[in-house]
Amino acid sequence: MAEGRSSIVISIFSTSSGIGKTITAINLAAGLAKEGYAVCLVDLDLQFGDIVNYLRLNPKHTIADAQMSMQINEKNFNVTDYLTDYYHEDGKGNSCKFSVLAPPRTIYDAYVIDVEFVERMIRRLNYFDFVVLDLNAAFSALNLAMLDMSTIINFIGVIDFLPSVKNFKIGYDTLIRFEYEESKIRLVENRADSQKLIDGRDVERLLGERFFHRLPNDFRSVSKSINEGCPLMFAAPSSPLTKSFMDLAGEYTVRHDDEEIAAEVPVQNDGIFSRFFSMFS
Repeated sequence: MAEGRSSIVISIFSTSSGIGKTITAINLAAGLAKEGYAVCLVDLDLQFGDIVNYLRLNPKHTIADAQMSMQINEKNFNVTDYLTDYYHEDGKGNSCKFSVLAPPRTIYDAYVIDVEFVERMIRRLNYFDFVVLDLNAAFSALNLAMLDMSTIINFIGVIDFLPSVKNFKIGYDTLIRFEYEESKIRLVENRADSQKLIDGRDVERLLGERFFHRLPNDFRSVSKSINEGCPLMFAAPSSPLTKSFMDLAGEYTVRHDDEEIAAEVPVQNDGIFSRFFSMFS
């Protein structure tokens, strides 16, 4: 592990469930890995995480096991012992490999995960080029801690009817009120080309911010990807959605090197609770 090295931490976050966070996290991790970067995908939807199911992994260890081991003997704790490798190749010279930190096996285990422990785990993953966090849909203490640690927050939503617009705006406004730099927050619209009555440009005017990236809708390819247990680049290489995910990964690799991203996004030094008070004062 290189001394002083630091990963680019990318959070996939939303205030709504079922809008494609996990699919986005998996395919962003796969796209970054395909570019040759060392990537770790962390499933922090602790109660209902689906990454290992989508990728058909059978992890020997989970984040709960890692926490127990660290509590017993932190001096000899090695985070790599608790990661599961995902590897896939299509026989045509295309392959990708990345590591996965699996969520707890039971809901009980999820309740005993400590926020400070997760922070320490993420810091120990600093030998990866990228760490991708799949968060659940809540402004919980854990999520706020992870958003604090993130270099980039991909705030994702599906803008298909008025309640979803309301939830997306409330979520974005809350991120701003928590004093995250606007340059750190990247708005991502999923299923952007679906038939709907709401124009994305109207949503941009409402938010006062443009979408950083728009992902097209391709339900058939996503279903094929899940059924085959592999990222879209292998299940549906010609899909427009596959290209869009690769373009999103390219925003953090080909067109922006690590130093440029780190310089672009200021580090947040304020703690969670100080921002709670400032938000409601």
